[in-house]
Amino acid sequence: MLEGKTALVTGGARGIGRETALLFAAEGARVAVSDLNADGVAETVGMINAAGGQALSIGCDVTVAAEVDAMVKAAVTAFGRLDCAFNNAGIAPYQIGAAGKLTADWPEDAVDRMLDVNLKSVWLCMRAELRQMTQQGGGGSIVNTASIAGLNGLPTSSLYVAAKHGVVGLTKTAAIEYAKDDIRVNSVCPGYIETDMTKDTMARRGDQILAQVPAKRMGKPREIAEMVCWLASDRASFVTGANYNVDGGFVAA
Repeated sequence: MLEGKTALVTGGARGIGRETALLFAAEGARVAVSDLNADGVAETVGMINAAGGQALSIGCDVTVAAEVDAMVKAAVTAFGRLDCAFNNAGIAPYQIGAAGKLTADWPEDAVDRMLDVNLKSVWLCMRAELRQMTQQGGGGSIVNTASIAGLNGLPTSSLYVAAKHGVVGLTKTAAIEYAKDDIRVNSVCPGYIETDMTKDTMARRGDQILAQVPAKRMGKPREIAEMVCWLASDRASFVTGANYNVDGGFVAA
């Protein structure tokens, strides 16, 4: 699906990001993989290269504009252009001391961190990617990781929900603005997926959550990667401004 394309994946050290980077490479793309977790991203890149693909690791704090710009520049320097980008880096409430907290109980520093990592960083990445894609010409495809929390409200996750709703809004607006440049912008909205980010939530209320999922199971990272890969490819050439929930029926229910 991506033969001859170059791609960038943030949050590629594990989980959905790793699976997507692996699938991008298997589908023919050269892949720049970024994460703050240097060991994890090196492992992802090693897996791609060992399988006969071509990948590059780039350390980056996606909340820092200069590092984001340098990340995109490094990918372009290595591969010549940027055709596809998957803005996937993010955090969960438990990682910033906000697990299980009602809206009025979130610490202000946790609010700031959540919005920086899960919303502002997506804009920073999109800004650098859109500038590169418009400058080089030939179009491109950007996929952002939103969430079912970008489509629904979820109790005790208010700022995570706010950030992911913001990602959905950014996706729709950028899609409209850059359609003239043949740049497509979409988001994937995972449900409850088997990753490190969901372990805390599932440990606290997994039975309650699965009772709300018609498929009666959690999703696998590869199932999200399949959607991202299709959206990034020319097979989705008339798809832009869309937000695809991959959630076992959670939103429909």
